[in-house]
Amino acid sequence: MHGKVVVITGATSGIGEVAAQHLADMGARIVLVARDKTRAEAALTRLRNSDAGISHSVHYGDLSRISEMKRLAVEIAAAEPRIDVLINNAGAMFSSRRMTEDKLELTFAVNHMAYFVLTHGLRERLLASSPARIVNTASGAHQGRALDFEDLQSAKGYSAVNVYGRSKLCNILFTRELSRRWRGRGVAANCLHPGFVASRFGDGSGGLLSLGMRLAKTFAISPEKGAETIVYLASSPDVAGVSGEYFYKCRPATPTTEACDDAAAERLWIESAKLAGIDA
Repeated sequence: MHGKVVVITGATSGIGEVAAQHLADMGARIVLVARDKTRAEAALTRLRNSDAGISHSVHYGDLSRISEMKRLAVEIAAAEPRIDVLINNAGAMFSSRRMTEDKLELTFAVNHMAYFVLTHGLRERLLASSPARIVNTASGAHQGRALDFEDLQSAKGYSAVNVYGRSKLCNILFTRELSRRWRGRGVAANCLHPGFVASRFGDGSGGLLSLGMRLAKTFAISPEKGAETIVYLASSPDVAGVSGEYFYKCRPATPTTEACDDAAAERLWIESAKLAGIDA
């Protein structure tokens, strides 16, 4: 990874922070995308302390806002002549239905649209850096979920767990369609289930959900274990040229039938492009 540039979201804590540190230790230069300046500066300091000779950096923005994702992509592209790896890792779950200023349900906005818009905005840098990689953090929580294209914003009924699971299904479908559309362009796109990890995830969900998540984490794996597949997909020569796959524990895994629906993947791409106001 020496000389490689890695852009990563959700790397101020949990598996993203661990993955960023491991990739930095392998010689990569890390470009953090963050919202909280205090946590981001602390993460940046840790990265810099591990190798003072590498100029890691951070860009700030709200992952729930389409305009912010577009601005961030422009800023990063202007600062980075090449991007070798993009890791879309940030995610959240909320106990109640909340809407963004873009009139998107918040889970859908953060967990799916941020992946879609940032990837699209960094497209030229990734293609120009071939061979490049995109790693999307999905989840086994997609199991048992299906998309309702007439209700992507969960207006008909809200369950935090179900909505989160659908957003992770979106991650897998997005990865498949991204791989199909960029086939032969030198950019591999894969996604993964990190396992149930004892991290900050879910702590700010609110209400009984936050309490339940904290209790459940008694049985969770460490962030170090959860980050292993991210690092593997971002760096291993074993997956050079592999694209459109879903991984668990550094091995290809089979997602649900709904997650393998190529017609749904294409429709999700088209609908997401409309919501983002960009060409499909």
